[in-house]
Parts: sequence; structure tokens; C-alpha cells
Amino acid sequence: MKTLIKGATILTMRNDEPFAGDILIDEDRIAEIGPAIAAEADRVIRGEGMAAMPGLINAHQHTPMSLLRGFSDDLKLMDWLDKKMLPAESRMTPEDIYWGAKLAMAEMIKSGTTAFADMYIHMNEIAIAVEEVGMRASLTRGLVFLENDGGRRMSEALDLVRRWSGQADGRITTMLGPHSPYTVPPQPFSELIALAERENIPIHTHLAETKEEATKIREKYDQTPTEYLYHLGLFEKAHVLLAHGVHLNRRDLGYLRGMRGGVSHNPVSNLKLGCGIAPVAEMAVQGITVGIGTDGAGSAATLDMFEEVRSAAWLQKLDYGDPTKLPAADALQMATAGSAKLLNIGHETGTLEIGKKADIILIDLRKPHLQPVHNLHSLLAYSANGSDVDTTIVNGKVLMQGRQLLTIDEEELLKQVSWRSKRIVDGI
Repeated sequence: MKTLIKGATILTMRNDEPFAGDILIDEDRIAEIGPAIAAEADRVIRGEGMAAMPGLINAHQHTPMSLLRGFSDDLKLMDWLDKKMLPAESRMTPEDIYWGAKLAMAEMIKSGTTAFADMYIHMNEIAIAVEEVGMRASLTRGLVFLENDGGRRMSEALDLVRRWSGQADGRITTMLGPHSPYTVPPQPFSELIALAERENIPIHTHLAETKEEATKIREKYDQTPTEYLYHLGLFEKAHVLLAHGVHLNRRDLGYLRGMRGGVSHNPVSNLKLGCGIAPVAEMAVQGITVGIGTDGAGSAATLDMFEEVRSAAWLQKLDYGDPTKLPAADALQMATAGSAKLLNIGHETGTLEIGKKADIILIDLRKPHLQPVHNLHSLLAYSANGSDVDTTIVNGKVLMQGRQLLTIDEEELLKQVSWRSKRIVDGI
């Protein structure tokens, strides 16, 4: 099937200027991009007054936490985790997780996200939801080794990799997920690194999110969290997606230089939990790839990646006292090509190029807050919202058009979410 997007303002995210033109999609890939494509198509999407760009890629997520949005706000991280999140999550059934993941995907599709990296439990249910909905996803079973579970978690992690890698028309990829330096001791972490190296499986983990984490690792191992992972050989032996990277000193950044993968910056969650500001501008100077993620809705409250792009740029300007830090185009690049590299799918998506997967969003610019268009990068980074996205396409399939979800029954979804979320948090 061929789809032709006509007359849009095209932003390829390949360091070129926006231009008016057309995009031809053949099955799941971009077949042609140009000022005026004369080709027969099975479907024509009118793009006049809209910006076409690569779909945003959420580099760090916990999708079922969408059921816990607004449940535990204005708390310190450890109180948020121990008193609210963990008790509520212990009540979640596999079916709850399926519907929570679907809720997150509905929000992401409606705000222009086409791919995401997820870490949670009951990942089989999340994979089924991804397969049904049509998004692209990197899925990871989170692994904590603070108590002996008889190998159950590790078995589930390996089952996810073997069952789902490359499934859903290639939209699903997988990683191994040691949760963090403070929840995975050296021996199991080393074993996971060895497995990742041997089987060529990327690793997704949390790093240096809070001062408390840094203090714990210092007291236990006399190292920073980054040094801990460096001396285990993580950055040398595997492609790594590091979530947060807030508390990194100059030596830490040196350890990360040259790594495969990079850091997912999650500015809204870090702001809301008072974790701090990641040294994103300095990471860029060091050549460290940075992507953008939301973290779970239980902490971030929103999965709107446009909010993250704006926050990322403004935080760097504030932190350095320099408005030239992290310009709009660079922030958008982090949320597209940068995040794609973290998910290890940069060869397939993250930019609009002939031969790449057709993961495309159309943003309606015909709104007061998006006019006039002096600089499209600035407009999208600083003025656009997820609700401005009109059309979302993944793998050549239209998942939303005219703000209407086409692969999710939104009415049924909201009905399921309403009663499940109330049951989960009741009395906590």
C-alpha cells in the first residue's frame, strides 16, 4: 500500500532547513521525499498547514504507571516510591498492566510519540498491547536483586528477549534491565553484562537519579554510581541506555565518553521529584548521545514529549545562566534522532530519510499559538503541545488521524482504566 502526504512543511531532522513538499510511503518505509511527488497512491493525506517530522521517541518509560498518575504527587522520591508506588504496584494484575500500558500508548500516540523504551514487570502483557496498538517499542523486564526469587525475574527477562525480539512486524526490540546500581549487587550485574556481551543484547538501567543513590553507592563501594558501572565493564561491553544521569561529575562524564548508547534525560520527572538538573550541555560537549524520555506518568504526570523538549532546553539555559545553551533544534534532535540511537534503532527511524521506516507525525500549525512561523524548530520546541499533533504514523500505518485514534477503542479504554485505577490505590 502506498500513502502520499501532500503539501506539508517537512522537517527531516537531518540538519537541513524545513521545506514545503511531499512524502511518499511504500508499505512501511519512506520511498520518496521531495517538493512535488507525482505518484499514484492508495491513500492521500493532505498536509497543507501542517509540519511533518519524525515521530518523537520516548527513551525511558514505565507505561503501566499511567494508572497511578496524580496518586502520589509532592513527595520526596523515596517516600513516593516506598509509601505509594511500591504498595500500589504490588496490587497490579497482568490485566491491569495491559490496560495501563494501553492508556500510556493512547496518550503517546495523541501527543506525537511513535516509539518508546519501557521497563516494568509482566512485559508479555505490554508486548501484546504494543502488537495490537501498532507503536514501536524497546521492552525490558526490570531486574532487582535485593532478595532471592529463585531466578524467576531472570527467567522472565530471557523469555521476553527470546519471545518478542523482532516481533510485531519488527516493531518490538528488547533489552536486559538491571534496575540500578543500588538494587543490583556486583555479581548479578556482572553476569548480566557478560550475557549482554555474549548475546549482543542492549542494557537499559537507571543511573544517578538522586543524591541519595549517590550516597548509598559511595558508602557501600566508595565509588560514584557511574564508577561502579564503569569498573564492572558495562560501558565497554554493551550498548547501554542510561536513564536520568542527573548526578554526574566531570570524571563520571569521562567514563561515559565513547560509550555505545547514551543517556535518557527525563527533565519533567527530575523537576517534579526535585532530583536535580542533568548536565546535558556538558554531555553534548563530551560527545555523549543524549535522548529524551518522560519516565512513568506516576512521577512525570504527563507523557507529552513536547513538554519534555521545552523543559530540557529551558533547564540548561537556567542552569548555565546562558540562553544559548541547548538551542531548540538540538532539543528536538535529542527527542528524535538522539532517542533513536539510545533505543538502538537509529538506522531505522529518528529522521525522515528515503529507506527509513515511515514513523511520521503531522502537527497542525493553523492555531494562534503556532503562528506566525518565523523559525519552525523554535516554534515546535517552545510553543507546540502534544494536542497540536493531528496525525501519527508508525511503520507506514496510520494510528491517529484528525485526532482520532484508529487502533484503540478510547471509550472502552477509559472505562477499564477508571475502575482498575480506583481498585489499585484504594486505602493506600
